[in-house]
Amino acid sequence: MLRRIMKDLRGEPIVARDGVIGPLKDVYFDDQRWGVRYLVVDTGRWLPGRKVLIPPASVEADGAGRSWSFRLRLSREEVEHSPPADSAPPVSRQFQEAHARYYRFNWYWTEPHMWGARPGSAAARSDEEAFRRMKAAETQAQRSHLRSIRAVAGYHIEASDGRIGHVEDFTLDDQLWTIAGVVVDTRNWLPGRKVLVAPAAVCAIDWRGRKVVLRMSCGELRCARDAL
Repeated sequence: MLRRIMKDLRGEPIVARDGVIGPLKDVYFDDQRWGVRYLVVDTGRWLPGRKVLIPPASVEADGAGRSWSFRLRLSREEVEHSPPADSAPPVSRQFQEAHARYYRFNWYWTEPHMWGARPGSAAARSDEEAFRRMKAAETQAQRSHLRSIRAVAGYHIEASDGRIGHVEDFTLDDQLWTIAGVVVDTRNWLPGRKVLVAPAAVCAIDWRGRKVVLRMSCGELRCARDAL
């Protein structure tokens, strides 16, 4: 069954064998194989301030292999011992951490102010060792293919002959646990139209440029089928 992740699934309760553990906050996927690697669950009041990673293999399925909503084979105790979300950061988070360390910013996701920057917090550009560490972290992040659905939603779409629209959502095949399509909002070119692009048409996902690069032209996007 195909379902929209941001529209239909984000915020849905994740239920262990002995009770609800919290809502679905994000999905991490591999942008080479387009397979879902983890469900990111906010444990809320049960484990305050903690988000855990749940592999799709832990989700119950019916006889046809489709997921039964988000009911897990795990108990709440087993979920409590699941790895925290920070143990497998997606590419965007790795880049942000590398730059935050170099410029001596606080990490914005732990601070009340956007980006967590403070006056005078930037590192001296002559700090070669800090710069080397930042570049090494960037290289490591670039080799990673773990992406966050929440991070990529909103990225610009770069067709082979120009920019057109942005990523609005992704469709999930809950039988194969793969990303089946990218929902593209083309409102700046085809007003009000949202089309579905196959993962095979994606050439690259560029965190720095906040864009998804396609092998398709704008004209080919015009002929793409409408999103669900």
